[in-house]
Amino acid sequence: MKIDRLIGILSVLLQRDRITAAELSERFEVSRRTINRDIDTLCQAGIPVAAMQGNGGGLFLMEGCRIDRTLLTSADMSAILAGLKSLDSVSGTNSYRILMEKLSLGSSVTNDHIIIDLSYWDKSAAADKIELIKSAIENSEKISFEYHAPTGESRRMIEPYHLVFQWSSWYVWGYCTSRCDYRMFKLTRITKLKRTGEKCGVREVPTYICNKVRHTTGGREVKVKFSPAVKWRLIDEFGIDSFSVNEDGSVTTTFAWSDIPAFYNYILTFGENAEILEPEEYRKGLAELLNKISKKYET
Repeated sequence: MKIDRLIGILSVLLQRDRITAAELSERFEVSRRTINRDIDTLCQAGIPVAAMQGNGGGLFLMEGCRIDRTLLTSADMSAILAGLKSLDSVSGTNSYRILMEKLSLGSSVTNDHIIIDLSYWDKSAAADKIELIKSAIENSEKISFEYHAPTGESRRMIEPYHLVFQWSSWYVWGYCTSRCDYRMFKLTRITKLKRTGEKCGVREVPTYICNKVRHTTGGREVKVKFSPAVKWRLIDEFGIDSFSVNEDGSVTTTFAWSDIPAFYNYILTFGENAEILEPEEYRKGLAELLNKISKKYET
């Protein structure tokens, strides 16, 4: 948007003694002609932008034009910029970078020791979807897509309300019209995503609550023994207090799991470093699954 770019240019001019139109053109990804029109607009608004020709010249604000920016400390600004950079890592546009230009304190903020990269290896896997969903949310518009889940494929239409980054992945949370309830959908499992042009219904949207252990609540209690080699994973995923250490160095943990096929798949990610101890039917269930897998590789 032009107003965003104008504010961004003004912020740059406040931070720099001089900057060329070519630099602004590259920074904001527009033509030189557009930058020149923006400078004219700023001048018409009463902001005294001057230009100096020749070597070392460029655009600058005339003496006395300054804005007090002491409401935020450098530490405050560093935290804000770190958050904006994290969003920019998955953005398909330069909108967050332009916002950083508006807020940046220039050379006074040089603290870049916090780096938050939310992007996937394949940035295109989420960036376009995030921008489309964000636009749909802002316009209260339904979206439709095909969803690929362990239980199968389905066509869904939802009223999107939140883009959520948790469990190391991006999700969209909203009201699913086919399930008549609020659901969470992982972006990488979404295909054929599109805006429908249909407005969302008028409803009281409940507060979104992050259920970190959604798949480990309910169901039957299970006891699993893990080798010392994967102790780090249990600490990483469940915390240091989630298991007890045995005399031989192995660790044992007890938890409930509502989705049994998902539980088997989870245990298999540990390979030979995990063993189900209880209940016996789960031991047999996993053994049957392993037998089916083994038969696929018999010659």
